Amino acid sequence: MFRIDLDQAAGELHGAWLNHTIVFTKSQNGKTWYALAGIDVEQAPGTFPLELTGTAADGRSLHAKQDVPVLPAQYKTTTLHVQEKFVQPDPQTLQRIAADKVVKDAAYARQISQPLWRGRFTSPVPFTATDSFGTRRTFNGELASIHRGTDFHAPSGTPVVAANDGEVIIAQGMFYEGNLVVIDHGLQFSTQYMHLSKIEVKVGERVKKGQRIGLSGATGRVTGPHLHLGVRWQGEYVDPVLLLRLQLPAIY
Repeated sequence: MFRIDLDQAAGELHGAWLNHTIVFTKSQNGKTWYALAGIDVEQAPGTFPLELTGTAADGRSLHAKQDVPVLPAQYKTTTLHVQEKFVQPDPQTLQRIAADKVVKDAAYARQISQPLWRGRFTSPVPFTATDSFGTRRTFNGELASIHRGTDFHAPSGTPVVAANDGEVIIAQGMFYEGNLVVIDHGLQFSTQYMHLSKIEVKVGERVKKGQRIGLSGATGRVTGPHLHLGVRWQGEYVDPVLLLRLQLPAIY
């Protein structure tokens, strides 16, 4: 969460960081601005400047730059065993995977120009998140991947709720994700709920934080029942646990 405090009210404020556009929302006094941004799981550590431009209320141009450090993270490695079709999909399955990608690409291409979330994000299930984000995984000794979300050990049939307000942009079965719900929270920021046994919302539906969206399960590429929570920001996958810990301002 970036917070920018200005010495006078501004009409607009724009930012750029890690080759991403940072969209700021102002508080009521017009002097304090907020933006929610993310760091991808594969981002290399280093120091990266946040560049700001804007226009003051009196018409003056505003410019500022602040270096923001990205620290290294330590991720685990693990070996998993799943059905062979998830490692070596046949031609028919490859067609389905391609069709799934078309649906996802179209959904993520949509633009909601303002934040829909309100306050902090909350856990979708009443269980503690596992330390699984960023894990390097080998499936059946052949396929290596990076785990781009966080798993919750939720037994099948556990109610799953929306982590925050937003609009449902995907609500259907996928090959790898199983039954999948994706909620767009605005500004290219979304949460993903995978492997559901049941979906209880529809595309285009506006949901509120804490609203039930489905039941946990073991659909898709899994080794057992659980809920996978993913967080996507401008095409990057960020750590859901860090988001759940973040105290967001009342402006949202």
